[in-house]
Order: sequence, then C-alpha cells, then structure tokens
Amino acid sequence: MTAEPTAARLPPEQRREQILQSAIRLFEDRPHTSVSTTEIAAAAGVARPLIHHYFGTRQELYIEVLRHLYFIPPIEPDDLPGATLHERAGHLLDRWLAGVARRPNIWLTFTASGGPGADPAVAAVLREADELVAQRLIDALELGESAPANRLLPLVIAWGGLAKGSIHQWLAEQTLTKDEVQTVLVATLMTVLDVASDQRQA
Repeated sequence: MTAEPTAARLPPEQRREQILQSAIRLFEDRPHTSVSTTEIAAAAGVARPLIHHYFGTRQELYIEVLRHLYFIPPIEPDDLPGATLHERAGHLLDRWLAGVARRPNIWLTFTASGGPGADPAVAAVLREADELVAQRLIDALELGESAPANRLLPLVIAWGGLAKGSIHQWLAEQTLTKDEVQTVLVATLMTVLDVASDQRQA
C-alpha cells in the first residue's frame, strides 16, 4: 500500500489555494464527477484528509471552484479605455472572453451544470453568479443612473443568457469566432440598455 504524501507545512490559506488550483487543473481536463479526492490530493501533494479539512466533500470543493472562477472581481470604470459606452463595453467583453478562453472546458461544464436536473447547490451558485456578473458589468460601465435598478439588473441577467449561448457556439460548436461573439454581445447589450432607458422615461 502506497503511503499518502506528507506535504511541507504551509500557512492554511496557501495550502487551501494549492488544493483549489490543483482541482481546477483536473476539472479542466475531465468532468468533476470523474475526478476523485485521491487524485486531487495527489496533484496537490497533500494527504487526502486535508481535502476534507479545507473543503468538506468533493462536491463542496467543486462549488468552491465555481465561486473562484465564475464570480468575477469588481472592475473599476477607470480601467476601461474608450470615449463611448460602446467602446468601453467592447473592452470589458474582450477582457471577459479572454478569461473564458483560458479555461474553455471548465467554463462549458459550469454553464451546463446549471441546466435542467442540475444539482440544487450548483444551480444556486450559478444563479448567484449570474446576478453578480450582471451587477459587475453595470458597475464597471457606470450604468446605475441609466435605468431603475429593478429593471436594469433583470435585463442584463437576461442578456447574460444570450452571452452563454453565444460562447457555447464559439467554444463547443465552433460556429462562431471570438470576434463575432464579442460583436454580437456588444450590439445586444446596447439594445438592452436602450430598452432599460426607455422604461425609465415611460
């Protein structure tokens, strides 16, 4: 029987991040349901009980990976170049699509995981992420004054469904290019904002 590895001592946060990054690499190559905690521990160079110590079950680790990759950090408006809203939206979406392209398999798995019959915990995290991503976009483009919040946020979340479908066509079906996806998403986002603005004036 092979002994489990004994990891060098690291601060808890570093150890947790080490395990998380190892899980991300494995989940990029294969569906998370086919990756065992034993494999994750081996990839991280730690004893398997540490996986359970830091994350609980394999499913809880997967949900943490979802949060780590899908919950985009805030983007400061000053970080987006461009003189017009259209230009700034283009830069924002280019940055987002570049991040998606770095981990295409795991991104596709995430979006599929929220479909019919999805694990309720996973589906709940993805719904939370959809709302967060929409709010990050609103904040980054400084759209808060363009429409009532209770109308703007749902519209941007709905636009996010088109974004997911377009990215699926690009990454999985290969019927669209990244540039085509970006063009479609910028144009439709502008339409969504026009609808929200019209509602404000009504």
